Amino acid sequence: MVIKIYISGISGNKEVKKRQQRVLMILDSKNVEYETIDITEPGKEMEKEFMQTNSIARDSKYPLPPQIFNEEEYCGDYDDFDLANEIDELEKFLLVAPPANAKENAVDSNESKEIQENGNTTSREPSTDKDAAAVQAQSVEERTNLPSENVQSDEPKSIEHDGETKNGDKSVENTEENVENEEKSGDQEETAENEEENDKNEEKSGDQEKEE
Repeated sequence: MVIKIYISGISGNKEVKKRQQRVLMILDSKNVEYETIDITEPGKEMEKEFMQTNSIARDSKYPLPPQIFNEEEYCGDYDDFDLANEIDELEKFLLVAPPANAKENAVDSNESKEIQENGNTTSREPSTDKDAAAVQAQSVEERTNLPSENVQSDEPKSIEHDGETKNGDKSVENTEENVENEEKSGDQEETAENEEENDKNEEKSGDQEKEE
């Protein structure tokens, strides 16, 4: 299907010339293939008659170029073309499907986006590795610090053991003092018994003296 643009190459109407140039410029910028038909050239009487009979006249007796057709199907005049271009529905106006290159470009752009996203995700992996390495380093530091903590925790225990030994020494001393006190008390009892026996012996000796 070919887009046909009916124009007038020798028109004295400046507005018509500007509109024709604008339509062709927009189609070129959008890479739309088209065919221009100059109705003023010799031998184009049938094309001129076809344009006039199948187009719509707005403010004049006959339709003025440019008139746009898709093969023999009428698309519209300049005003319709300009409106479709402004609302980004030019392909719909021209009754054509989106060009294959546009689809390929869209697919390529989507693939490039996916690649970029995947690249970002892969670029994030080293950061996760760094985080894991940092965690491992922290765990190693904690392990290396554990013995020092154990040493510090052992010091109070040694102090406690020292305190226990001191308490044990005190208890031993106390037991020794108790033994000494018991021995002293035993000695005092023996001396008291000896004194009583001595008193008894003295009394006996006194009685014997009296008997004599």
